[in-house]
Amino acid sequence: MRQRLTWVVFLSAVIVVTALYYAGSVRATAANGFKATTLAQGTFSEFHAFNHSVLPNSTGTDNDENEWLSLQKTEGPSDLYVQSNVWAPVNPTTGVAASTGWHMHPGHSLIIVTSGTLTEYTADCTPHVYTFVPGQPAPTLVDPGHGHVHIIRNEGSVPASDIAVQLVPFDPTKSNRRIDAPAPAGCPNIL
Repeated sequence: MRQRLTWVVFLSAVIVVTALYYAGSVRATAANGFKATTLAQGTFSEFHAFNHSVLPNSTGTDNDENEWLSLQKTEGPSDLYVQSNVWAPVNPTTGVAASTGWHMHPGHSLIIVTSGTLTEYTADCTPHVYTFVPGQPAPTLVDPGHGHVHIIRNEGSVPASDIAVQLVPFDPTKSNRRIDAPAPAGCPNIL
């Protein structure tokens, strides 16, 4: 009996030490050269908004080509944020790119690039490049949220910026808008 108890204690200690080791090595990546400013924040009760429109001067024969649909439905209260995000240019001395650090959001974000070039990397390490060109429609992206781990970097020589509108679950502490995450295993050099 005593030998069995010794093994249980020993195996429990091994499990705890292993868990602490892996927990210590799974660390969030820090933002660098990036500044996020909340321009506005509000809380909504749950809502359901549906919009449908037939596009003017439609020439398509398929309803998918002639219609526009929008659906937004929440259950429970939600926080809405309007964020102004700014990235410094690549540091000319060190070559380090400004970045948000790896993170995710519990809800989705609609993003408009307002200056410079931003590169978003997702968990598969694929770069998605968005360049603002004056006089042309601004590039946009949608962050679907809910586990979509990503990092946004300015890999250029001029500052870059965007405006993001984020809808997330209500949090009385207002601390859940951004959830830091470790770099995906396949992307250890993208920080």
